[in-house]
Amino acid sequence: MKKTVLFGTLAVAALTAAAASAATLDDVKARGHLNCGVVTGLAGFGAPDANGVWEGFDVDVCRAVAAAIFGDKDAVEFVPTTGETRFTALSSGEIDLLARNTTWTMSRDTDLKFDFIGVNYYDGQGFLIPKSLGVTSAKDLDGATVCIQTGTTTELNLADFFRANNISYQPVAVQTNAEGQQQYLAGACDVYTTDASGLAATRATFEAPGDHVLLPEIISKEPLGPLVRHGDNEWGDIAMWTLNALIAAEELGITSANIAEMSAAPTNNPEVNRILGTEGELGAMIGLSADWAKNAIMAGGNYGEIFERNIGENTPIGLARGLNAQWTDGGLLYSPPFR
Repeated sequence: MKKTVLFGTLAVAALTAAAASAATLDDVKARGHLNCGVVTGLAGFGAPDANGVWEGFDVDVCRAVAAAIFGDKDAVEFVPTTGETRFTALSSGEIDLLARNTTWTMSRDTDLKFDFIGVNYYDGQGFLIPKSLGVTSAKDLDGATVCIQTGTTTELNLADFFRANNISYQPVAVQTNAEGQQQYLAGACDVYTTDASGLAATRATFEAPGDHVLLPEIISKEPLGPLVRHGDNEWGDIAMWTLNALIAAEELGITSANIAEMSAAPTNNPEVNRILGTEGELGAMIGLSADWAKNAIMAGGNYGEIFERNIGENTPIGLARGLNAQWTDGGLLYSPPFR
């Protein structure tokens, strides 16, 4: 009797888990598009162009996931979120995926019940100041007014840094990067602090970028990545392996220019074949078509192409790959095997 009850309980639990795991994918397919949470506007990472079309480094992750599911990179609706609204939008189901400079932390992973599906940008918090201040170190900012976005890890890191160095500051709370930029340029604060990549993106939009400098200190580790809700493993797998496909494609030499030729027939590299769907059944394992990864890569290119087009050294943002280089080039970028 006890064994029967136990097995019955396990069976119900398994059925419940299976139903839950399929929920988001089913909802997205029924809706006909992905709802993706993005930043309210950050040059190079996520912002609408002059025609209202969203573009950027994080935006391209959303498009890749949409392409993996539908074979159409435009099957996505973008939902702008702030540091304070992003988690509510995800937990409530307003968005299916959050892809906007969000730091992976233990509390967000456990207490807030989210699953980060990987890191698409390794970053750290920095400080932007007017060159005219003549400050060369963040440790010399005692008494400074600092523009800081509320509801972010940067807010907490800032307090820790000033406390550890026994100096004081006056926070100027802002809700969005646009507001932070406006307040900083208006002189409402001496310093603007956020992820160093965000500061570079912000400075690139100034009329005179050279009048502003990034201080040398990086005061935190900020592994930025997309995230989904807890309890939906099938959906998390799709998002995770789509990001991994973009990373692996760069390492394996799969580009937007050669992907059609490489997928026309099996290559000599079995892992390339598995990614492109000409060998194996990886697509079926996550409930997608055999060419899911091919479609994701075709949406905007591999990771390196996405990086260089949106925020690389030849763009106004001007970011070097640094830690975001492939592991084979001394960086941290690394995908688990496709097999």
